[in-house]
This record gives sequence, C-alpha cells and structure tokens, in this order.
Amino acid sequence: MGISSNKRTLPLLPLRGLLVYPTMVLHLDVGRDKSVRALEKAMVGENLILLVSQIETHVDDPEPEDIFRMGTIARVKQMLKLPNGTLRVLVEGLNRASILNYLDTDDDHFTVEVEEILEEEEHDAEVDALMRAVLHQFEQYIKISKKITQETLASVTDIDDPGRLADAIASHLTLKIKDKQDILEAVDVKDRLERLLKILSDEREVLELERKINQRVRKQMEKTQKEYYLREQMKAIQKELGDKEGRAGEADELRELLEKKNPPDEVRAKVEKEIDRLEKMPATSAEGSVIRTYIDWLLQIPYNEAAEENIDIQRAEQVLEEEHYGLEKIKERILEYLAVQKLVGRLKGPILCLVGPPGVGKTSLARSIATALGRKFVRVSLGGVRDEAEIRGHRRTYVGAMPGRIIQGMKQAGEVNPLFLLDEIDKMTNDFRGDPSSALLEVLDPEQNNTFSDHYIEMPYDLSKVMFITTANVLHNIPQPLMDRMEVIHLSGYTELEKLHIVKNHLLKKQMENHGLKSEQMQISDEAIYTVIRGYTREAGVRNLERQIGAIARKTAKQIVSGEAESVEVTPEKVKEFLGGERFRHGLAEKENQVGVVTGLAWTAVGGDTLSIEAATYPGKGKLSLTGQLGDVMKESAQAAFTYIRTRTETLGIDPAQLETRDIHLHIPEGAIPKDGPSAGISMCTALASVLSGIPVSKDIAMTGEITLRGHVLPIGGVKEKTMSAHRAGIKKVLLPIDNKKDIEDIPESVRDELEIVLVEHMDQVLEHALVRD
Repeated sequence: MGISSNKRTLPLLPLRGLLVYPTMVLHLDVGRDKSVRALEKAMVGENLILLVSQIETHVDDPEPEDIFRMGTIARVKQMLKLPNGTLRVLVEGLNRASILNYLDTDDDHFTVEVEEILEEEEHDAEVDALMRAVLHQFEQYIKISKKITQETLASVTDIDDPGRLADAIASHLTLKIKDKQDILEAVDVKDRLERLLKILSDEREVLELERKINQRVRKQMEKTQKEYYLREQMKAIQKELGDKEGRAGEADELRELLEKKNPPDEVRAKVEKEIDRLEKMPATSAEGSVIRTYIDWLLQIPYNEAAEENIDIQRAEQVLEEEHYGLEKIKERILEYLAVQKLVGRLKGPILCLVGPPGVGKTSLARSIATALGRKFVRVSLGGVRDEAEIRGHRRTYVGAMPGRIIQGMKQAGEVNPLFLLDEIDKMTNDFRGDPSSALLEVLDPEQNNTFSDHYIEMPYDLSKVMFITTANVLHNIPQPLMDRMEVIHLSGYTELEKLHIVKNHLLKKQMENHGLKSEQMQISDEAIYTVIRGYTREAGVRNLERQIGAIARKTAKQIVSGEAESVEVTPEKVKEFLGGERFRHGLAEKENQVGVVTGLAWTAVGGDTLSIEAATYPGKGKLSLTGQLGDVMKESAQAAFTYIRTRTETLGIDPAQLETRDIHLHIPEGAIPKDGPSAGISMCTALASVLSGIPVSKDIAMTGEITLRGHVLPIGGVKEKTMSAHRAGIKKVLLPIDNKKDIEDIPESVRDELEIVLVEHMDQVLEHALVRD
C-alpha cells in the first residue's frame, strides 16, 4: 500500500471517550463552547474538521497536551441545534491526520496545522493472510460476545481494502480509548492489522473467562433459586396439610440460631449437616425429634461466651473473710492461686480437692471462690453415681440418650469459664456399667481436658478454661490416679471458739431472718451458745449447730407470737428449757483415775473423737479377748501391745504367773460402731499395763499412737482433729508420737494454749506419764 501526505489547516474538535475512524459515519452531540465555535468555523469553510480524542475524559477544558497527536479529518454532513443548546452533528471520517502544530488565532477555539495521510490500496500475500486471520478472530469474537450482529460481520467481510477493514472492525469493538488510538496511529496497514489481531486475541481470552465465570454464577444462582422455589413449594404444601411451617420453618429457625451462636467451624459444619437431615425428615418421623434434640444441645453449649474476670485480690480476701471464719491456710492458698492467675493471665489448673468432715463449709467455700472470681458457679453432686455415662454421656443410639453431667453443667453455666464444683467425689461407686471415677480422669487432667469427649456430643469440647473444685469427706475412697490429678486441701473441724464466732457472725443472723425475728426480739449470750455447742452437738462442722440455733429461734418466735414475751434473752437455762436435757456429755473423759481405763483419741468422718478403752482380768488360761467391733488393724495392734507387755513384765512390775492363770478382756465401748485404724496401739497397751499391774490411769490424759513389738511409738494422722476432740472433752494432757511434732503447728492456738502436749518416743515414756503411782 502506498502512502502520501497533504498539509492542511483545520479547526480542531476534541472528543471525550470517543474516537472516529476514517469511513465512519456517526452522530455527535457537541456542547462545549470551544467545540461549538470550531464547528461553526468548519461550516464557514469546506465543512472539514479534525476530530481528535482527549487522553483523559474527565478534563473539561483541554489544553494541547491533553489531546492525542493523531486524529481523523471528517466532513460535517449535517448540523442540528437541540432545545438544550447543544449541537447534534452528523460527521463522516475521511482520512488520518497528524497534528504538526497549534496555530495562535483570535478565535476561541483550536486551529491546527495537520498533515493529512492518504492511503492507496495495495495487496500482497502477507496482507491477505493477516486479513483472513483478523476476520476469523472477529468471527470468533462475535460468537462469544453476542453483542455484534451477524449483519455487521457480513458487512465487514465484504470490505476488500485491508486498511479500511481494520478500521471498520476496530470501530465495532468495545475497547479502551488508548487501544483504539493505537489502531488509529498505526499508519502502516500491516502494523495496523497485527495490532488489531493481538487486541482481538486478548479480547477473546477475556470473553472466554467472563463466559466461564457467568456460567458458574448462573449455575449457582439456578441452584439457589431452585432450592428456594422447592422450599417455598414445601412450605405451601405443609401449610395446606395443616402442618404449620413444618420442618422447613423449623430448619430456618435453627439456621438463624446457628448464625447468632457463631460456633467453631467443625461444630458449624456438623450442625448444618444435621439441619439438612432434619429438613428432609417427615414431620411424623421419630428420628426427627432425636436430631432436633441433638441440634439443640450443640447450639446451647457455650463455645466462645466467657465471663470477664476482674481479679481483685483485696476484694477476694474481703469476700472470703466475710463468708468464712477461720480456715486461714485454705484462704491463703486460694488467694495465692488468684494472684498467680492475675500475673500470667491464664493458669492451667490447679484442680483443688477440699477434704473434710460434713458441715465444715466445703461447698460454701467453693461458692465464695466463684463470687470472688466473678465466675458462674455450677455444682454437680457425684454421690451415688455408678454409671460412666453420667460423666461421658450416652451414645445417641440409646432411647432417652443425653450428655453427661459435665456437658449439662456447661450448658447450665452458659459460659466457657465457670467454677465447676464436683461434690462428694469420694461417694462414687463402680459396677457393671463402668467406673465413673476413671471417666473423671480426662475431665480433671489439665493436659487432656481441652479435648474432652462426650459420647452424646461426639466432638471434642474444650474444658481447659473451667476451674474445677472437688470435695470429699475421706481420701481413702478416691482412686490414686484421680488423687494424683488434684491438689488436696484439708479442712478439719472448728474449735469451740471458732464455732462461737461462726454462730455470732453468720448463723444467728441467718436463722433470725429465716424465722422473721428482729435483732431486739432475741438476744443470746456467749454462755448459751457454748451450752448448745457442748451439750447438744458433737460434730466437726456447724450443720447440726445451725439446726439447734434454728430450733431456739423457732421457740422464741412462738413465745413472741403467742404474747408470752415481747423479746427473749437466751441463757444456758433457757437453752435447756427450749432444747430439753443435754444430749452429749462433755467435760472430763473420766471422772476419776481408774485401773484399766484409758482415754484414747480417734479420727472419724465427722472429725476427732475420744475413745474409752477398758481392760479387765478374770481367772483363766492367759487368753486375750477383744470386743467392740474392731477391725483387723486394731486387733493386730492389741496383739502387738499384749506381746510387748509379756516381754516387759519385770520392768512393769507385773507378776508373770498371772499371765498364765488369768484371761484378759479388752473392750472399746459403743460396739455398734465399727472401729479400725493404726492409732490406738499405745492406748490399748496402757490399759493392759494398768490392769495387770493394778496401777490406775490418770483421768486427765488422752493419747494416740501406734506401737511396735519393741515398744516404739509410731506416728499417726489426724493430729489436729484428735487434739481438738481432747480439748472438747476437757482433757488436760495429750500424748503424741514424737514424729508428729511437725503437725503441732496445725493445731489451733486456742487449743495449744489450754492443752499440755507431750511428745513420746517409747512405750516406757507413755506409761510414765499415764500411770498414777502412789
């Protein structure tokens, strides 16, 4: 193709977002003042004007640098003034033209000197090949695009001129102005066809991607619309059948709950799957109710909800002091735990086990800890639990299946970090249904309970944020592996002084409120409280004491209501009038020194107690008889004591002959109560030594300790409880094994001050203190 040029001077019309190729005929709306004047100038002359595109469409008043250098000379064929002041013109593109320079004129429009480019048709094999390739690509583009009609393709196919063909195809494509300008600036026809071929190829790829995306979106929309349509149909059918909204409405409601709950991803996937199953179930299906119950459980357990902890040590100490008198070591341990938790943010464990007799305040102490921490309090009683499913839940295959006590407690709390009290952990038993204490191993192990498995829920549940506290009366019923996971804190009984303070600070106010009494209507003296403690209760805790105070309040209320008195002052005499004669004998364990009668000390589930041990001899053959429902350990202790006596007859002043001619009977009263334990050895030995030597035993002494065949005194447990029971019984001197010296500091100071505590190492020392020689 040959190219020639021709210089001209023409008015310039800048176009925004539009480009005109040679041979194109189209309408333009012109509104800018400069453009209108350029058109008027063109109409005065040869009706020719240069149309050039702006580089940026947003520029309203373009300067020469804002306009491309290559444009199209067009003939203005028609011009019409519209009512809004704009001009509508019909233009026909003629030839390409390149701006040489802008001419300064007085007119308020651009006049430019241009070089008009004249093309002459010229064919060769390469040009023909390019034309065919361009036409083929354009045909494929039309098939995918479907925005251009087949008539347009036919009209383009008829064009023989390669340059004109390229311009015609470019004018029909939806391209950016820059890409269209590239085609316009390609003066060489081969270059123009190659550029167009690349643009067509790129556009085809983009259109293919668009088509794939549209198909994917359409399929998804069709599926969603189909599901919606079917659901609406199902609702309509169920409505006609009188099934209200049926499963579909139920499923929608559950989906809303799921969105509000926002559980972890695996739980969400499980719930969505179960909702889909539920939706497909007939309304009358029995399995539908099972699935619904399961979904309800999954949606009601807390996953992310947590109580905001604000650990204030001073406030926690104040709460514990207000609600509990005494228990200093336990309070200190709890405050240490809170202090560490505040420093580290989150502490794994510890799992505390509060061990002590009934009524000492284990459960109420756990409740106070929850109050101090600002956590929800959940209590689960394990007394009598013998089925493993009580802890781990039942599998959903069983009728009436439900989660275990742990998951039920978490649902009750509604938060992932409650204080969880497992009460009476020592009362669990096991049978053919499994061992629930073994199931608790996973719950109470800080390394395992972040993935606790409940048979009903069937998904790991995180218990690591829960603070577990357990309670027990005795330790020997708790399996060792379970004990190993807990930190044991012993709560022993209260002294009489502590009980007095507990009554005055807590129980009295509570019982008066319960019985509708005002403070001026009932006053009770300290002596009266001591009378109740000593004569009407025998316990380590204060539960029975509270009942007796309640009975006094009841009697007082009756007298006030009946008009007998306006107020009642409770004295020791009034206590006896209200409660009857004293039920328990306190004071001295024995009223006088007696031969063969020793006061021993024992530990029981309700605290410490005194134990009278009696020995008597009668004619026989040297046999030892034991009565009082003694266990094997105590029987063996008695045999060891008797053997020791036989080996020390000379030292003890015992006639060896009577060991062959007299039988000995050792008895511990209250035979209906089983007794066992390694702490009565020295007591029984002292009783035997007394009865065989005829020397009486001091009534003011009580003792505890185990004995060996050689007379050594071995350590025992429960020193605090035993010494407190001795103090309560009015004993003045207590003999303890020397190895129990470390336990003396656990004895309350008020008890230590009133008791003489003697540490003994050998049976000879025991007898020296216990036997009263004239």
